This record gives sequence, structure tokens and C-alpha cells, in this order.
Amino acid sequence: MPSSLQPLVLHAHSTGPNPYKVAIALELLALPYTVKLWDFGDAPNGVKGPAFTKLNPNGRVPALEDPNTNITSWESGACLNYLVRTYDKGNAVLGPKEGEESSVEHEQWVFFLVSTLGPMMGQLNWFRHYHPEKIEGALRRYEEQSYRCFGVLEEQLKRSGGKYIVGGDKPSVVDVHFYPWVYQYGFAGLSLDEYPKVKTWLDGIAGLEEVKKAYEKIPNGEKV
Repeated sequence: MPSSLQPLVLHAHSTGPNPYKVAIALELLALPYTVKLWDFGDAPNGVKGPAFTKLNPNGRVPALEDPNTNITSWESGACLNYLVRTYDKGNAVLGPKEGEESSVEHEQWVFFLVSTLGPMMGQLNWFRHYHPEKIEGALRRYEEQSYRCFGVLEEQLKRSGGKYIVGGDKPSVVDVHFYPWVYQYGFAGLSLDEYPKVKTWLDGIAGLEEVKKAYEKIPNGEKV
């Protein structure tokens, strides 16, 4: 990337998977960036407060400001799509390969994550850790659905060779989307004992230097 690029600004908090998606993509694309950490709630430094909702009216992280284009994106999927379109010309780093079949394969797995696996694990985390009363039926439903999603991912990894979700010789944007969510399996009270391909894939992505840097950089960001 050109050395003249100004650092992008990733608005995040240190918990929750979605800001880490964006940080991993920034690292893989070798883009300069800084991190600003926001609190929950509607305080001046909170994601529901007026300063942050000017960036994202939905009041949730991540948001990504790019001073090189004066474009701000929010929702992790939109942030990643923006980074790929703007800084991954020819899809050389995060993919997909040329051709409609590869594009569709990438899109369907990304949409599976953002519409199904992510929300199921998000609800499981909510009812396991944050809901004021314990509701066994809700816990059971979201646990079962999370495991169902792990099963879908397990079968895909068998088909793809196991190293990356859609195959190939390097991680794609699909792996970037999935990793921070699956990484939280222990916090969600889940086990990967019956999903050995998922566990191997997870460990492989965790070992990437770019992923390690993303998980170091966000917690050490500048507090707003």
C-alpha cells in the first residue's frame, strides 16, 4: 500500500467479535489504522451517545472512518466490503477469485455467518451471560442452533480441505468474517469436541500474525 496513506480509524470496543473482523482485514491488507474504544450506553463516550451515533445511527461498533476517501462505513459486513472494493484491487488478498462461481461461494458463506451463525451465537451469549433471568428454553434453542451451524461449517471444511473455509492457499474475507465469532465458542459455553475440522481451522487462523496483531491492537486502543 502507498506509504502516503493516512491511518484509517476503527471505532470499537474490546469485547464482541465484529470489530475484530475489521481489524483482521486491515492487518491482512497492510493498511495503517488506529483504534478508538467506546463504552456501552448513552454517555458522551458511549455508542448510544450523540457523538458516536453521528458515525453510526444504529449505535453499535464497528464503524470505520477513512480519511483518504472521507467515507465512513458501519456494520462489519459493509466495512469489509468497503475495504475489499477500495484496497484489494483485483481481489488479490481477500478474494474472491475471478468468476461468478467464486463470488457466489464467498457471498453465500458470508451471508450464512451474518444471518445465522453470528446471530445464533449472539443470542446464546445474551441469554447465558446477560439476560436478567435464566430461560432454559432460550438457552437450549440457541445452543442447538449454534451447534447446527458448527456442523454446517464442519462439512464445508471437509470439502474445502480444512485450512480455509472456501479453500485456496490463503485466508479469504470468509475466514475473516467467521473467525471472531467461532473464537468465542468457549465464552458461549460450547465445545468443539465433535467438530475437529472447525477446531483445526480455528487454531490455524489464530496462528496468523495478522490475527495476533488485531487481537493485540484493539484492547490497547485509545479510549474515547
